Amino acid sequence: MSLSEDAEESKLTSGQRTGAPVNRRAVCGGCNRVYRDPKILPCLHTFCSDCIGRLEPFSVCARGREGPERGGSGGSGGSGDAVDGHRAGVTVLCPHCDSEVDLPASGPAGLSTDHLALDQVFLEALRAGGPLGCDLCGEGGAESRCDVCCVNLCGFCCQAHRRQKRTACHSVQRLEELKSCGRLRRPILCSLHPGQELRLFCPPCDRPVCLECAATLHRDHGCRPARDAAERHGGRIREVVAASLRPRMERLKDALLQVDVSQDALQARVDATANEVRAFARAYASAVEAHCRSLLQRLEELRVQHRNQLHLQRAQLQQALLDVGGGVEFAERLLSCGSDAEILAAKGVTLRRLTGLLEAGYDTRPAGAAPDDAGAGIGFVAGEPAGEVDGYPLVGVVNATTLDLSRCTIEGEGVRRCVQGQRGHFTLVCRDSAGERVERGGEPVLVSVVHKEAKNWSSRRHGGTFHCCSFCSSGGAKEARCGCTGTMPGGFKGCGHSHRGHPGKPHWSCCGSTAEQSECLPPSVMRAVSPRGHLRTVEL
Repeated sequence: MSLSEDAEESKLTSGQRTGAPVNRRAVCGGCNRVYRDPKILPCLHTFCSDCIGRLEPFSVCARGREGPERGGSGGSGGSGDAVDGHRAGVTVLCPHCDSEVDLPASGPAGLSTDHLALDQVFLEALRAGGPLGCDLCGEGGAESRCDVCCVNLCGFCCQAHRRQKRTACHSVQRLEELKSCGRLRRPILCSLHPGQELRLFCPPCDRPVCLECAATLHRDHGCRPARDAAERHGGRIREVVAASLRPRMERLKDALLQVDVSQDALQARVDATANEVRAFARAYASAVEAHCRSLLQRLEELRVQHRNQLHLQRAQLQQALLDVGGGVEFAERLLSCGSDAEILAAKGVTLRRLTGLLEAGYDTRPAGAAPDDAGAGIGFVAGEPAGEVDGYPLVGVVNATTLDLSRCTIEGEGVRRCVQGQRGHFTLVCRDSAGERVERGGEPVLVSVVHKEAKNWSSRRHGGTFHCCSFCSSGGAKEARCGCTGTMPGGFKGCGHSHRGHPGKPHWSCCGSTAEQSECLPPSVMRAVSPRGHLRTVEL
């Protein structure tokens, strides 16, 4: 960072201490200071290079699948930015969105530089008020700024700067003009030829170059004007944003609204059912009062279960909306505020992030009880027999379409005639927790049929915990594993509520069986389960 940029940072820092408003786009979210060498992460969030270097590695993996990384300064040249495809890369978590992002093998220096953030830093320094000193003589007050040398000049030094042969062609602007314009445009200079602006684009090398590089290192590469290349690549970014990501943002907002409506409907349904239970219980004596308390306890368990599912889904949809919104905001700001060279310098990481957001999947259907579907929600059946308490016959049960696999049975002639390894036919009778047969609805089930007189059969006792998920049973430990097919993003090795593969009900951690009174499934059955996925953590 140059002397003038250090002065700009000191000026902004003093403005922050005095309570003066500072443009947040000029401040790093990691260190809460003005940007110093800002770099763009693959998730399109910007942090100082030092802040990125201080992030704790999430994982280390081979980087053979990726090509050479582009230098963040946008400079041209045939060497210096290429990295060995077999060197190890580091994966870190973005401090802003908690995304898993891969750093190049060369470290933060291999990331793209956010020139828009640098422009905001300098523009904010001009708007902060107070005199700026001349960076050459240090005596007079600065009146102009050289865009090439990036130094502030007094009137005398400005005249000398224009008279010198080496700096006579430099672009010099008055500081008052820079303050009045809402957007500061500074040229991106070549890292190999200081003073040369990147005005051409080399299609084979996929990078902006200066005139000298185009005449030497990229002579036969068919370099074209940067403006023409920026129009083509900018059109691609604009098409992805307008045709796909904008509609996706609207769908995410609608999905969040539906989740909120489902939460309200769930609470209203629970309250209504509780009122029915209380009204029915008041007609009975002490035995009926005890039965009422048991029904309310069951109802509360169902409410908490569905509420947690909706809460988690809402957090996931909010995170997806933040991701898409951040990508769209950055892309639109790049297209509207960035110069041709700036668009080209950031187009690679921008398109990769936007394409990743476009390919990301999400479930917009509210989890839990649907308010419009009477067969899939929570209800109270007043005329249903509920047994006896102290000799008093009771009626009224809380109905929920949740199967109790420990009470389900298989029936039919095919059970007695079935042969191991051959197709058989039998009837699976599903029952709820009360042992009553479920005659509507339905869920996909996986059953293991073992002959009760098999010679080599022996009882397999469970060696794990019968839990709702490994995240809850372990207190949030990432190393906790589970035998079910559930996966949880963010480095968790076990399952979590409403995440991919979770069976949706309590199960054994050793084998994934959902029947509490059952035998532990053998390893051959566990290996037949689909492989685990890896998703990003969403923190509630």
